[in-house]
Amino acid sequence: MEEVQDIVIVGAGIAGLTTSLGLHKLGIRSLVLESSGSLRITGFAIGIWTNGWKALDAVGIGDSLRQQHKQIYWNLATSTISGVQTAARSFDAKGKHGDHEARCVNRMLLLEALAKELPSGTIRFSSKVVSIEISGYYKLVHLADGSILKTKVLIGCDGVNSVVAKWLGFKAPTFTKRVAIRGCVNFKYNHGFEPKSFMFFGKGFRSGFLPYDDTSVYWFLSTSKDEEREDDPIKMKQFALSKLGNEYVPDEIKATVENTKLDSIISSPLRYRHPWELLWGNINKDNVCVAGDALQPMTPDIGQGGCAALEDGVVLARCLDGALIKEKSEETKGKGDREERNIRGLRWG
Repeated sequence: MEEVQDIVIVGAGIAGLTTSLGLHKLGIRSLVLESSGSLRITGFAIGIWTNGWKALDAVGIGDSLRQQHKQIYWNLATSTISGVQTAARSFDAKGKHGDHEARCVNRMLLLEALAKELPSGTIRFSSKVVSIEISGYYKLVHLADGSILKTKVLIGCDGVNSVVAKWLGFKAPTFTKRVAIRGCVNFKYNHGFEPKSFMFFGKGFRSGFLPYDDTSVYWFLSTSKDEEREDDPIKMKQFALSKLGNEYVPDEIKATVENTKLDSIISSPLRYRHPWELLWGNINKDNVCVAGDALQPMTPDIGQGGCAALEDGVVLARCLDGALIKEKSEETKGKGDREERNIRGLRWG
């Protein structure tokens, strides 16, 4: 039996939930399909910059998240080879578009804040999409449990291994031959970190440490795949400490890694999509499109992956709203023209 939905979003990550919430704020219902049994996170935390906060404000959850996360005012970068501070940039200055804003945000708190604002039943868990086909004006979304959803609009927010992106003809994202080790430590007491992001660069690696509240610090270390060979959290921790274990790295930075529990360390390959694939490829077809990492996976070097996903959701929701308004206007106009023709027919009948 086929279930009919006007708009189906695949993936309850940042892009999927933001798109759904953006539509909800505009009075448009959607259904979000999530393959896992609950909200799923990878990476523990995410840096959100000015553009991301504008997107969060647009869907109405910016202020609640600000209350839970400290603002970052400086970015300090230091070479672990020479000990020289190579950069010290303030985020406290005004830009041409207004005040800068940077915070490190707990991923789970972000997803929960987005999900909380959605109507009950909007997210359907344990709903894995296995295939998609066209049926006239509709798309048939086949799920692993054998059920079929019939929808007018399909949006893929299902990450780097997106089923929807594959259906659109996208190639698999390119592996950069680099991996990112990510960790998060929760101290029992105030960690004492200033509201700054601390970056360290060395031979073949880049690392960063960002506090996101009074007791929690998020850290990462990216390196080549040839160097980081193991997925064992013990070896990942030892590897990170070996890279940061010299005289130019402050003791509190080393202690942050040392105090990170093994279940709070993960490693993931870094992938991206070539820009020309987006310029020359089919990023949408037959009312099907992709957003977030499904559209534009990127490396963390510029810290815009999460912000881009938030922006994608807000812009896509507004575009859909505009398209639906136009469609209704054309339907109303068409109905009016038909009624006028009928009236004329009656007059001359």
